[in-house]
Amino acid sequence: MKKFNPPKLYSFLFGFILAIPLILLYNTIVQNDSIQTDNNKSPQGYRIVSPPVPAQLDFAGENVPMENYEVRERMDREFIVNTYYHSFMILAMKKANRYFPIIEPVLKANNIPDDFKYVAVIESGLSNVVSPASAVGFWQFLEDTGKKYGLEINKEVDQRYDVKKSTEAACGFLKDAYNEFGSWTMAAASFNMGTIGVEKQIARQKTNNYYNLVLSDETSRYIARIVAMKTILLHPREYGFDINDSDLYLPLPTYEISVSGSINDLADFAIAQGINYKILKMYNPWLRDNMLTNKEGQTYYIELPVKGSIKIIDEKEK
Repeated sequence: MKKFNPPKLYSFLFGFILAIPLILLYNTIVQNDSIQTDNNKSPQGYRIVSPPVPAQLDFAGENVPMENYEVRERMDREFIVNTYYHSFMILAMKKANRYFPIIEPVLKANNIPDDFKYVAVIESGLSNVVSPASAVGFWQFLEDTGKKYGLEINKEVDQRYDVKKSTEAACGFLKDAYNEFGSWTMAAASFNMGTIGVEKQIARQKTNNYYNLVLSDETSRYIARIVAMKTILLHPREYGFDINDSDLYLPLPTYEISVSGSINDLADFAIAQGINYKILKMYNPWLRDNMLTNKEGQTYYIELPVKGSIKIIDEKEK
């Protein structure tokens, strides 16, 4: 009878234990390879792909020369950036449903191509933001330019915050730029870098074709950003955005009242209208102080919410 040999048994058990993790790892690799081979996607079902870029694109009826590889790759970059900038794009889709109905009629009345509404999206995300350079509002007007195109800007009133009036001002700028450069594409570029900046580059480079100009990175990307934004907002599902109509922000039902005198206290004024100071400022962000002195006796039109269209929080609620 063969004697029991403990060292050999321990060696066998030790080797078996070491082999178990290797066997499990091998099975995992094989399973993952099988999943990706069969489904061509990750186990979680999430795929990162290069978004489609149409072979033909235009801005304001003007052709984008996609046959040029540099232009095509410029466009490709913006389609990728905007497709995967999920939070910004979702909010843009929601806000567009509220604010495009305000912007579109103003553009149409001024014979400005409808595509320019997407300029407001890339400039501000359809929000009354202030840039580090102190550009303000949906259209990002600097103070001097805003005043040049008819906006009132002072301590109490800043019409750069008024969507309708600032769109009117933008139309004035774009008309002048189009008359000077003869191209809506160049007009848009000048909205970004200023007409003087465009004039200098045209003189320096001896061409007035936007796609032939060497420009700053921001201005070089500008038209591509607008076109990508336009395409994705028009065809969201093709770019992976499954947004329902019920998710969109509704237009705000309002009516106007005219004010030709002074308002000493806007909080008291708001209460007299059946709302509060916060709601007054929400609907009229161009009112920048808590009073409206109106020394010139101008007529201002103040937007108020249609009764019942907004829930006014009770003072007792906390």
